[in-house]
Amino acid sequence: MGLRQSGGALLAALLLSACAGGVIPPSKGGPAPARPPRASEQAAQPVPATPRRTLPVQPPAQPAPDTGTAAGIGIMRGPDIASLIPSGERSRLALAAFRLSCPSLMRRTDQSGLTQGSDWNNACAAASSWPDASASEFFSRYFEAVQVGDGKAFVTGYYEPEIAGSRTRQPGYDVPIYRRPSDLIDVDLGQFSDSLKGRSIRGKVQDTKFVPYDERAQIVAGSLAGRGLELAYAADPVEFFFLQVQGSGRLRLPDGGVMRIGYDGQNGRDYTGIGKLMKDRGLIQAGSMQDIMAYLRANPADGAAIMNENRSFVFFRELTGAGPVGAMGVAVTPEATVAADPKFVPLGAPVLLSLDRAEPNGIWIAQDTGGAIKGANRFDSFWGAGDRARAIAGGMSGRGSALLLLPIGTAARLSAAAQP
Repeated sequence: MGLRQSGGALLAALLLSACAGGVIPPSKGGPAPARPPRASEQAAQPVPATPRRTLPVQPPAQPAPDTGTAAGIGIMRGPDIASLIPSGERSRLALAAFRLSCPSLMRRTDQSGLTQGSDWNNACAAASSWPDASASEFFSRYFEAVQVGDGKAFVTGYYEPEIAGSRTRQPGYDVPIYRRPSDLIDVDLGQFSDSLKGRSIRGKVQDTKFVPYDERAQIVAGSLAGRGLELAYAADPVEFFFLQVQGSGRLRLPDGGVMRIGYDGQNGRDYTGIGKLMKDRGLIQAGSMQDIMAYLRANPADGAAIMNENRSFVFFRELTGAGPVGAMGVAVTPEATVAADPKFVPLGAPVLLSLDRAEPNGIWIAQDTGGAIKGANRFDSFWGAGDRARAIAGGMSGRGSALLLLPIGTAARLSAAAQP
């Protein structure tokens, strides 16, 4: 990943069971006291908008041999983007994020099959000195729009949570945040069989056998205690649970300082979205982060048991410098970074969203990935840290259309290559 359990959307992750590649899934404390939800635990009221229509898809002359990539499912030339890219802060932030992505973008292998590293040279050279004030002009001058597949987009949100924590255990801070244990082992199954290439498992050696690693309930009960793995301590198990879903966050320390922590592995157990469990059992209705949190707080004993039904447990390391860091190895940018499936979007590429929610509309840069972010036109928007970010990301669920922006000339080259 980048931020979350290998990346991933908060709402989607809570509702769905997700895995981050291969067999390994993507990402202690007692029950929390019941209390009224804070203002920051309220979902933001969506600002409605009318999304742009997607382009009609022409059926292919013959079935595509590979539907697992953007090149396989096909692209269509999109409309002229000069009038579609809004000016303003989102475009300026997107330009800054694109600049950060360029060094990695030009040397990465594009899993989508759409671009080559050299395709981005001109845009990246121009971006290095392009004035932020005319960011929208930059994107319209150096890029052309294509629609991947049917272009129908679904967008969720994620954020960098900030919770109360302490570097040492003290009254009120007794939920351990663990480092990655040294006996947690990743096994590349492709080394044992060609049929298992690309698949992996995670566990530990016990006696002479390789066995699954401790699940959440065992770790919460103290199976890792006394091994010196405690990185810090959280004040609230519910808040820490949600931080684990995100895979990165900030600890607000008793002295007013901030400690940033990031994903450093997961126990290898399957991730179970507790939101879906709770909806199926009639415990909640809407299924937003805020709904789930309200129930867990109002029913602390049952809530602790429900959280343990997600057997996945995430380990952390302290982060220093710029961050959080996304899948491209660069810091993600609030309100400019989206997580995407790299098989359908070149990581580092701009994406133009037009949804039924106004807040995410505009240009974003695909700088991250996520375990629940799979398929064409599926995105997870990053909103930063703080109450506003939490309120928007926790209830984000936007639908509409997406256009992928590629360097000018890319569509013609792909079209020519597709001709028999």
